[in-house]
Amino acid sequence: MTSTFFSSPILNSPYQAPSRHWELDENGQPTGTLVEGRRKASFVTPIPKAKKQTRAQTSMVLDEGHGLSSERQAYLRSLINELRVQVERWRAIKNPELWRVTPETRRLLQHWRHHQYSGVRPFFCQVEAVETVIWLTEVAPELGKEGKRFLDHLQSVNAEANPELMRLALKLATGAGKTTVMAMLIAWQTLNAVRHPSSRRFTRGFLIVAPGITIRDRLRVLQPNDPDSYYATRELVPSDMLRELHQARIVITNYHAFKRRELLEISKGGRSLLQGRGPALETIESEGQMLQRVMPELMGMKNILVLNDEAHHCYREKPDSDEDSDLKGDDRKEAEANKEAARLWISGLEAASRKLGLSRVIDLSATPFFLRGSGYAEGTLFPWTMSDFSLMDAIECGIVKLPRVPVADNIPEAETPIFRELWTHIAPKMPKKGRGKGGTLDPLMLPAELQTALEALYGQYRKTYEAWQATPGVDVPPCFIVVCNNTATSKLVYDYIAGFERANEDDTTQYVPGRLELFRNFDEHGNPFPRPYTLLIDSEQLESGDALDDNFRKMASAEIDQFRREILERTGNQQEADNISDQDLLREVMNTVGKKGRLGEQIRCVVSVSMLTEGWDANTVTHVLGVRAFGTQLLCEQVIGRALRRQSYDLNEQGLFDVEYADVLGIPFDFTAKPVISPPQRVKPAWRSTFSIRARSCGVTGRSSALARPGARARPRARPSPAAPPARQAGAFMPA
Repeated sequence: MTSTFFSSPILNSPYQAPSRHWELDENGQPTGTLVEGRRKASFVTPIPKAKKQTRAQTSMVLDEGHGLSSERQAYLRSLINELRVQVERWRAIKNPELWRVTPETRRLLQHWRHHQYSGVRPFFCQVEAVETVIWLTEVAPELGKEGKRFLDHLQSVNAEANPELMRLALKLATGAGKTTVMAMLIAWQTLNAVRHPSSRRFTRGFLIVAPGITIRDRLRVLQPNDPDSYYATRELVPSDMLRELHQARIVITNYHAFKRRELLEISKGGRSLLQGRGPALETIESEGQMLQRVMPELMGMKNILVLNDEAHHCYREKPDSDEDSDLKGDDRKEAEANKEAARLWISGLEAASRKLGLSRVIDLSATPFFLRGSGYAEGTLFPWTMSDFSLMDAIECGIVKLPRVPVADNIPEAETPIFRELWTHIAPKMPKKGRGKGGTLDPLMLPAELQTALEALYGQYRKTYEAWQATPGVDVPPCFIVVCNNTATSKLVYDYIAGFERANEDDTTQYVPGRLELFRNFDEHGNPFPRPYTLLIDSEQLESGDALDDNFRKMASAEIDQFRREILERTGNQQEADNISDQDLLREVMNTVGKKGRLGEQIRCVVSVSMLTEGWDANTVTHVLGVRAFGTQLLCEQVIGRALRRQSYDLNEQGLFDVEYADVLGIPFDFTAKPVISPPQRVKPAWRSTFSIRARSCGVTGRSSALARPGARARPRARPSPAAPPARQAGAFMPA
């Protein structure tokens, strides 16, 4: 690993096809040598060592899939590279009349490639992903044998793995903007369907499926009538075509909605009495009833297009496989959870296909690999993947931050590996169960290695915080996130960071200050600040019944009023806008971390269990600490991915983005194997055309996602003292 790469990793414009790349050695590490031309699709991604070698946490290595790839995976790589060449040749045709596409598609392609955008324009990787789908849909069928090879491959692999569906996967690095790609696909399909209503290639009906409510909420910008609709705010559709776009019918849901519900709540005894000696009572909704509940707007339509966000959760498990037979403990629990989620997701799509008719399922994911529990070798690429823009590609184009392990003054260089693979050194000393089953634990008894890691990364954060605070026009702080293994660990780390109350034997309480000053939620007298600097995000905290401090609603009244107006504008429901619960507010705080003038603008630290692995898109995250095992390539890349969103999208004098960094500890990502000196991360003032995502959901679904402030108070509190001066940072536009 060379210092040249870490100081100047960006080689290409984000708006043009990559023309150079860094050479990688046999271990997937940059050598410092530049290579002309675009990198071949080789699935450069962190792959875990074989699970059967050791039960300990394994390092993540960047390679080309060796050990997991088969001849079929090698063939798939070659096919993706050949398709990329076909699309490049088609793109290079100067005469639009020879593109073999409809006039509507031609108009959109010219708009995406050449329109003078007032804000940031679509990245090359976004346009290329959409071009790939267009080429396969409109161009390939007209090319005879030349296009048939790709279509036959898709037909074959889907018949084997998805017999009731026709799927096509687009691999797009975290932070590269999958939501924009979905908006472009919807616009292309809808405008063609409106003007060619008899064509079976196009549709006005769309089912968008996400793995959780956080992502589902973020996808509201795909609705043409949303106040922040991407089609208008990001100029993805020519203004004279926007009216026709409103003919689209779009349903956005999370896959949990596919679970068929009980229609009749009845006790076991009551069921037996009603049933008597007759057949078993049918009290669960039918497939048709489930579909009517989930997607009433699409009932009666045919030829529906599905867009799967974070599609690696959706697959039909391989039958008669013993791939996961040796799994035990937490590994087995994870595999079973993956199976259950995947079964529910794909069975819902299959039901929609049987009852309504699905034309195609387009999968979008940074990591479209089979998960543990699928029956396939973990990390095997979905064979219906036809486009690849990897994390290395995104780094070389400057679209995402560069992850690195910072050199810390209080960690001897010889001990640095301990803090890259932190969990292997502290796991025996950490609670094995969640907070409800972990007993009474002392936050000040965290393992010494964990305390050192927290202090070391916090030291780097403080320097960044001070640099941002000193920058004129920068108004919100950088964000530090900690990802833990369970709710007991997350509460211990949260209390250690933010401060807590210790119960004494005489029934009094004693305030214990947080060990990291900038993250404290209490003043020097033990009074809670009305607006917290550190958040705890886990289901246990919400279930405990704790809520926001009493002063929060008063201190944040302006932001709450704005949130209320947005709910009314989006839903038209005055009652919903008036009755905002503490849970609604807490969720809005999480969704607006780092956004100027919003409830989460001054959050400096977030401690979580798993709620931040997907869909949480704060672009002010600069530091990440992992306090859990990272045994899969997927989890490692996902957690680091929470810190990869850029703050600034201004081009420099060379027409490139300036490099931005994400400092990480405790995540064994071998791409960041070598510790590097990390000066304070500076930031530019807010970009002149900031787009804010105002549409937020205010519902909280049971145990699936929650965040909350510290626990209930054991004694009355005095009025809080004023908080410390806020940090300052830019709230910049962020691709989604």
